[in-house]
Amino acid sequence: MTYSLEELSQGLDSLWIGIAAILVFWMQAGFAMLESGGVRRKNTQNILFKNFIDICITTILWWLLGYGMAYGTGEFIGGDKFNTDDYAATDYRDWLFQWAFAGTTMTIVSGCMAERTTIHGYLILTIVMNLLIYPWIVHWTWGGDWLSEGGFTDFAGSGIVHLCGGIAGLVGAIIVGSRKGRFDNKVDQSKFNAHNIPLVVLGTFILWMGWYGFNGGSVLAIGGENEESVFIVMMNTTISAVSAGITVCLVHGIMNYNTNNRYDVGLLCNGILAGLVSITAGCDGVTDYGSFLIGIIGGLIYKASSDLLQKLKIDDPIDAFPVHGMCGIWGVLSVGFFNTTDGVFYGGNGELLGWQIAGVLSICAWSGGITLLVAFILNYFNLLRVSEEVEKKGLDFSEHGGNAYDLCKEPLNPETEMV
Repeated sequence: MTYSLEELSQGLDSLWIGIAAILVFWMQAGFAMLESGGVRRKNTQNILFKNFIDICITTILWWLLGYGMAYGTGEFIGGDKFNTDDYAATDYRDWLFQWAFAGTTMTIVSGCMAERTTIHGYLILTIVMNLLIYPWIVHWTWGGDWLSEGGFTDFAGSGIVHLCGGIAGLVGAIIVGSRKGRFDNKVDQSKFNAHNIPLVVLGTFILWMGWYGFNGGSVLAIGGENEESVFIVMMNTTISAVSAGITVCLVHGIMNYNTNNRYDVGLLCNGILAGLVSITAGCDGVTDYGSFLIGIIGGLIYKASSDLLQKLKIDDPIDAFPVHGMCGIWGVLSVGFFNTTDGVFYGGNGELLGWQIAGVLSICAWSGGITLLVAFILNYFNLLRVSEEVEKKGLDFSEHGGNAYDLCKEPLNPETEMV
């Protein structure tokens, strides 16, 4: 059997998209390591369970309804492709790739609300995200509906994925409230620090690796002239990541020069992630120097927003909103400035920037508004936050049978755990 060049090229493209989907799915492991290392030891199993269960729920809902809602035909929301009998040949491939993106969105929320959220409350929010929030935003944008038709551009999801999850997480964190003692001056705040920095670092490297599938795979082809496009996207992604990481490290080091925490590994990790989020919307249409500046600004935005949350006493245990929410906003807006075709810095008339602003406002209003309504109802009926006793003992003891591991320390004693 012989194949035409067109068939071989299409096969190569599909192979690349399949590999990229696996890389994006592998980011789930990165989130799991980052979040489990970033919480206190007594809540390790709980955050891991939530990371696993949300991808399981996402899969079922994406299969039954989500993919059709996002990519089916229809005004405002898709109305077909709910059955594989309606799939075109490439829909199976596209289903898998977009499923991996859908799974990322809710995982962001778990970090914002870690250590004090009930499992059943989190599961309800996961269902809401997968039915009432994420597919709708995708349909308006990547699905070709009104935002896309107007001119909104988000190449790989700074807004569609990261801002969508980040703003939902912020709202959830505010509604559920801060962890007991988190902003109490009588409590040693170092007790809330990440308990396992090596896991945080491992998670960051896994996420960085997966981002090459996240952004590079979004070219949706690799054959012919697309080969150059894929590697331009990957290069821009890399440059932004390191420029943001270095920026955060330098700013923190200068601000804390006379302390014993001049070189904060966790902040460096989050700075790198901030750069990755910042470049995701525009990595296909900016220069390498543009990527460098986008990363620097993204790092500054991350650091400033992280400090602001502390001052406002909003408890986000792993800084998920500053990384994904604020840098997601910046990533979308940066397209309006740095895009080499229509960006303001390249002679654009501001129309693209206007649509980018409209996209940010729409995503914030839809994701944040629906999350606010659902989280408020859950909290009103005491379904969102664990009891004070459960929180003090740790969710691992109360809901998962005990410690996640005891390799280097004495086992935790739930009766004497300090916070």
